[in-house]
Amino acid sequence: MTKRGQRQDDAAELGGTSRARGPGRLLVAVYGVFALAATARAAFQIATKFGEAPLAYLLSAVAALVYIVATVSLARPGARAYRVSVVAVTTELVGVVAVGLLSVFDAEAFPHETVWSAFGRGYGFVPLVLPILGLVWLRRTRPGRTVA
Repeated sequence: MTKRGQRQDDAAELGGTSRARGPGRLLVAVYGVFALAATARAAFQIATKFGEAPLAYLLSAVAALVYIVATVSLARPGARAYRVSVVAVTTELVGVVAVGLLSVFDAEAFPHETVWSAFGRGYGFVPLVLPILGLVWLRRTRPGRTVA
């Protein structure tokens, strides 16, 4: 049996096929890029200038953690990974909207930008669009549903 065939068999045993195929592969790649970017940004900010804007930099670290969890869970097959993905991507959407609103209406609380500030303006609003696309993809690939 080929490695690909073995992975498909393993995925079936885990309760589903991988969501990281077709458009899902691109989604996982974008989440991976954001996980790396947010982690690097948060680590740099916390290590070099934490005292300037601790709330903003801690929120950057939270965003990084959410992106890491979303990336890993979206790439894995199975019902448990699906549930973790839904929680991570929903948390991301709530975070982007909450931090976006706070950073717009209480700019003094965010003297330095986070990944989610102003709804992800510094990243071309991808942080706002990404969880919406992620939730749509998760709905299309939920366990027990055949993707067309």
